[in-house]
Amino acid sequence: MSSTVGSGESGGVTGVGQDTEADNEPPHLMPPLPEGKILEFGDTAEEGVSPPAKRPRLTEGELGLVLEPPNMHGEEAQAGVLQDDRAQPAQEALLQGEEGPGAGGQEEEVVRGGCEVECHQNGDGGHDAPLEGEKNTEEKQDSNESAGSPSEGQHLSLDFTQKPQMLTGSWAEYSNLPENYLKGCKWAPDGSCILTNSADNVLRVYNLPPELYSYDWDLLTEMSPVLRMAEGDTVYDYCWYPKMSSLDPDSCFLASSSRDNPVHVWDAFYGEVRASFRPYNHLDELTAAHSLCFSPDGSQLYCGFDKTVRVFYTDRPGRDCEERPTIVKKQGQGGIISCFSFSPCLSVYACGSYSRTAGLYSCQDGTLLALLPTRHHGGLTHLLFSPDGNYLYTGGRKDPEILCWDLREPGKVVFSLGRNVATNQRIYFDLDLSGRHLLSGDTEGVVSIWDTQTAPPDGSEELLQPQLQFQAHRDCTNGISIHPFMPLLATSSGQRQFLWPGDSEGDSASDGEGDKAVSSPQEVRQDNALTLWWAGPLGPAAEGSHEQNTPAVEA
Repeated sequence: MSSTVGSGESGGVTGVGQDTEADNEPPHLMPPLPEGKILEFGDTAEEGVSPPAKRPRLTEGELGLVLEPPNMHGEEAQAGVLQDDRAQPAQEALLQGEEGPGAGGQEEEVVRGGCEVECHQNGDGGHDAPLEGEKNTEEKQDSNESAGSPSEGQHLSLDFTQKPQMLTGSWAEYSNLPENYLKGCKWAPDGSCILTNSADNVLRVYNLPPELYSYDWDLLTEMSPVLRMAEGDTVYDYCWYPKMSSLDPDSCFLASSSRDNPVHVWDAFYGEVRASFRPYNHLDELTAAHSLCFSPDGSQLYCGFDKTVRVFYTDRPGRDCEERPTIVKKQGQGGIISCFSFSPCLSVYACGSYSRTAGLYSCQDGTLLALLPTRHHGGLTHLLFSPDGNYLYTGGRKDPEILCWDLREPGKVVFSLGRNVATNQRIYFDLDLSGRHLLSGDTEGVVSIWDTQTAPPDGSEELLQPQLQFQAHRDCTNGISIHPFMPLLATSSGQRQFLWPGDSEGDSASDGEGDKAVSSPQEVRQDNALTLWWAGPLGPAAEGSHEQNTPAVEA
């Protein structure tokens, strides 16, 4: 399917002589897979093709053992440095740690064999059972592992009993231009890299630092992007292909939409435009999509417009699409469709709009199944289904709450989560794989973490208090993303700054937090950065560094 997209009208991915615009980090070669794999990537490589900019997918061997990191920052990545299947054991351990008491009670054994296991993506998909005869191998490996290794099963679950530790990030990248604030961050479905959007209309891809596979965090340096993809105007939305895997270059792509431009499909290895989807309005004029989302199987791309959803088929670039109006005979959901989310269990998707409403639709034909009551104070900017598909979380702009809807009783709010959103900026939130913890930033730079299992069982619409809060940035924390299988968080910060009028500084001082904040508000508040946080239990080697870094994080 992806190869068909690559042959679209905007040009396929050849990679010959392509400039990846990487800073101090060359593209990395994909290591050949061992014998017996379904995908023989080493057989598809062509001479003369420039190597990809992304690192290979995480492998099982590296999570099970503390290995030397691959050559980076000025050295060519060598084939065979990384081993193959590291993602699945980490994910199983994460799910095991997140189930909690009374959530099944059955312990899963971590498979450390050489068979290929597909990474869990977007909250759906099953887990392979342990292979017979692997238990002894696992016990033997565990006995040889370092006690401080983060790869042990008990060290791979999210731990919010303490504040996350700041590991590294990217700051200098966004300081070249004034007010180059970020607009969110999203982990790749296979966890190998992270994607950001910023005010300079450039999408950046960062590799996961190899030092994170061990507790050698003192070696971490500031991250630099390996890809930059420049859009022509303000980026409205962007999303990863849900079946993306670094072992399959054809699946490594993402979609973005910007003002007065078609929807672009970008190659995540070379930074080229693979294809484009061109939506036209009733006047046969090119119109830009305000929101994007791939279907769970990746075969369709849903685009949000004013009172309309257009569905493109991923393997057919161009202008052909299916139009699904959200208002039929003056009934339905009005406004611009600003966000999407797909149910992990049912053939249903949810649309949020700037008209402060959320609607549930059938994936087959776009029939409106339910329109949730208008409870938000501002237009919806983000929504998420719970992993079991029973609940829908919605959040809006200039809205102090995230609402949890019980979809078994459409229209019923189970509980609400308070957060400070004082602007029209899109403030993302995210759920972990178990659906237990919900994380969100706010306009003041604070990250709040809620335990949704502490909600009252009677569904009395109580305001749920956060389990943990910490100051992640000095400025607005607009993006937050949980790694698919490691206890890592990514946050992005920044917002448009407005200078205080010179004749009103005295009046503002009485209403503000003090003379220092008012005298130079940009210097005090401006913080445009991508930051990675460790949210798992700390090993002995890292406890000392965590104590030193904690005051800086809380400052």
